[in-house]
Amino acid sequence: MEKTNQSTITEFFLLGFGNLHNFRIVVFTFFLIVHIMALTANVLVVVLVGVTESLHSPMYIFLCQLSVSEILFTSNIVPNMLWLILVGGGNVSVTRCLSQFYLLGVPTIAQCLLLAVMSFDRHVAICRPLHYATIMTPSLQLQMVTSCWFFGFTMSFLIYIFLSKLEFCSLNVINHVYCDIAPLLRLTCSSTSSVELATNVVAFPVLLSPFTFIVVTYISIIRAILKIPSSTGRHKVFSTCSSHLIIVCMYYGTLSSIYIFPPRDSSINLNKGLSVLYTLVTPLCNPLIYSLRNQDIRGAILKYIQALRPWKTIET
Repeated sequence: MEKTNQSTITEFFLLGFGNLHNFRIVVFTFFLIVHIMALTANVLVVVLVGVTESLHSPMYIFLCQLSVSEILFTSNIVPNMLWLILVGGGNVSVTRCLSQFYLLGVPTIAQCLLLAVMSFDRHVAICRPLHYATIMTPSLQLQMVTSCWFFGFTMSFLIYIFLSKLEFCSLNVINHVYCDIAPLLRLTCSSTSSVELATNVVAFPVLLSPFTFIVVTYISIIRAILKIPSSTGRHKVFSTCSSHLIIVCMYYGTLSSIYIFPPRDSSINLNKGLSVLYTLVTPLCNPLIYSLRNQDIRGAILKYIQALRPWKTIET
């Protein structure tokens, strides 16, 4: 671990999970299996939506983009995390560390906006079903998806610019599993006011505003559902947006635990645990929740499984 007092630091030392002793291989294997499952599930969703014509509706197109954001997110974080587990921590250049944070911010921001877009889609489908086709046009879908990724890349780049101007000339040890903004700000010997201002400017329009929009949207959706006379009808309509609601609760629950209400420095192990939940478990749960609870996706999976069977059922 490199420490300097006056010279500018060019490398950080990521502690990761530290020395896991005899549990290192077990933890590595478990994380690797979960990572492969998450990647496979999200890639499967992207492929299914791409090749299945019946899934070319707005809801599944947005779900496909959600899976793309998960693939980008977990591919940026988890491989390096696995490497840190094997070696018990390792050096990473400042440039690479800042780049990892940038690629962390892009899908995080895009996913917040995509969840808001998906709630708008459910709102139109439930509250204005007769106008759904005229409102959710392919042109509007393209504009929404493009805007989500545009804000993801630009807003994350804005914070990256301010971070890249910081100087690191004291301790270079990051007690975390990846390069995040909080541990970086604790190590800098420059003023952090500009970074904090940029972060606050970005946080409201791309993090808090989408969540507020989702809450307001679902209040309207619930009101519309309660007006349905039959309990069977209410249950059927609510089931069309329950998967999205579960994912919103999971995503914002872990996101707020890490960034909005983070554990104190004394609870750094808890913070690492939440980060593992955020980077490993959530990307796996999202496609599984949609796949297991969605009849269209299950039907598409079964259809292609049957098509790939090396034999055909002989009817007598």
